[in-house]
Amino acid sequence: MTLMTVTHTPRTATTDDAEPVGRILAAAFDDDPMMRWFFPDGATRAEGLRRYFTTLFTRQYVRHGVCEHTGAATSFWVSPEGRDKAVPDAETVRELQDILGDRAAAFREAVEAAAEHSPAEPHWYLAVIGADPAARGQGHGAALLRSGLARADAAGLPVYLESSKPDNLPFYEHFGFTVLGEARLPGGGPTLWAMRRAPRTDS
Repeated sequence: MTLMTVTHTPRTATTDDAEPVGRILAAAFDDDPMMRWFFPDGATRAEGLRRYFTTLFTRQYVRHGVCEHTGAATSFWVSPEGRDKAVPDAETVRELQDILGDRAAAFREAVEAAAEHSPAEPHWYLAVIGADPAARGQGHGAALLRSGLARADAAGLPVYLESSKPDNLPFYEHFGFTVLGEARLPGGGPTLWAMRRAPRTDS
């Protein structure tokens, strides 16, 4: 019998992985409150999410972040050094606005609101992490999270993230994150929880 544990090993994602990355994240975020706020039409959400995450991956995070994947999950991380470079350029913004259509303004307001609470201290930022719903509970997301946390711990740096899905908070808390605060997105959007994890050293 062939063991499948190899599929849980985080691997660096490249532009050649754009298709599975976009597909996995579209499925992973289909029930995410913020993504449903940006893509309210259930009939077109899957394709919109696929294009959205593929654009973020190919134009932003694969260039200036650390992107990893397993057989069924993907994560995008930003280092302290890549923080300024990871901001979408004008062409990326135009592509995202085209994808979001009449929800582009809501997206822009949400990004601006989140930026107001961006921590000043040097840190690693977990921008995106998601697993295919068909593989949830199999450890794919946890493997990616551990990989990024180990990198931050080695540098002695904290990790920040935001989540709009309350069901995910216990998962992050299990890995040492604590909730810093919560904010309602402008225009009646969902609640966003900011979380931080302090660096750990080997005892």
